[in-house]
Amino acid sequence: MSEHIQDYEAETRAVKPTAGKGFLFVLVIIAIVAALGFFVLQNRSAEGPLVPTATPIPISVETINVKLEEAFTAEEKFTGIVTPRRSSQLGFSNGGRIASLSSDIGDKVKAGQTLGALDTRSLRAQLQAANAVVSEAQASYDLADSTVARQIALLEKGHVSSQRVDEARAQANTALARIRAASANADALRVQIDLARIQAPFDGTITARMADEGAIAGPAQPVFELVETGSLEARLGLTAKLADRLEVGEVYELSSDQGPVLAELRSVTGVIDANNRTVTTLFDIQNADSVAAGAVVRLAMERDIDEPGLWLPVSALTESDRGLWSVYIARRMGNGWRAEPGIVEIVHQSGERVYVRGAVRDGDRVIVDGLQRITPGQPVTPVEVSASGLAAGNG
Repeated sequence: MSEHIQDYEAETRAVKPTAGKGFLFVLVIIAIVAALGFFVLQNRSAEGPLVPTATPIPISVETINVKLEEAFTAEEKFTGIVTPRRSSQLGFSNGGRIASLSSDIGDKVKAGQTLGALDTRSLRAQLQAANAVVSEAQASYDLADSTVARQIALLEKGHVSSQRVDEARAQANTALARIRAASANADALRVQIDLARIQAPFDGTITARMADEGAIAGPAQPVFELVETGSLEARLGLTAKLADRLEVGEVYELSSDQGPVLAELRSVTGVIDANNRTVTTLFDIQNADSVAAGAVVRLAMERDIDEPGLWLPVSALTESDRGLWSVYIARRMGNGWRAEPGIVEIVHQSGERVYVRGAVRDGDRVIVDGLQRITPGQPVTPVEVSASGLAAGNG
């Protein structure tokens, strides 16, 4: 019995160290697992939650293959105003009360036609008095002239001295001078009476009337404004280089809101204006009935510009910073395409097209629509469209 007890105690002492080692092993495993869990949690906290991401779906975009050019032809339009060749403000040379005005705004008048007159009763009375003085002076001269003739006859007979003849001649000359003075005074009054009328200096249309009958008009005060009809002209400012290409006497076609206008180049000043740096050209309108005075006319001329670049539709541009513009270029990335931005500068615009220079290479696929849907690096599927008319000429 005692032997069994001793054997049990011996087994118990042998088992206790083994159980302690197992327990220690379990604690180590737990510590390692805890450490790994803490490490994983720390990494997730630093990187954020691990959310599965979906690959962006490429969007379909229209593109054109661009072609770089060394120069381009630009159409420039120069504007001018159609004006009457002659325009005058008409008035009376001398002041007075207006007796009559026979024309009004819109009336068409002929050269030499009387448009208005002053009250000339006082002038006519003065003219009558001047004519009377002329008659009196003429009578005195006639008497003096007869006296000279008689004195000469008496001198030949020896009845009078030569001094008497000289005295008679002096009286005749004095009478003649009085005639001339009186006649000049009468002529001046006739001129004043003639200037008391307003006559049209050329065929035209009354465009303004500034006075009415009974008013007192001052000297040179405008009463009518007359513009010439049937003779119109247009002044246009051109660059000196383009003005040199025009030939005086040649007929050019101008455009207006009323339609085409034919105009003959009358002159080129050849002087560059200091303000707008242009040369004034003067055109005579050939078909004056096709355009009205005051209308705007335009002359279109082509100019070659040596500037490397390319044509793009306006729809291919999006506004950038500092006055520049951006385009999106579809570039191949691996097995797909992505939208890559590029900065460009507008050199010339012609309607819905622009000539640009900048970060675009020959043969690039430039996206021409749907730019509001595109961001840099956006996956895209390019669909090539026709670029007819974009690479040459101007619209």
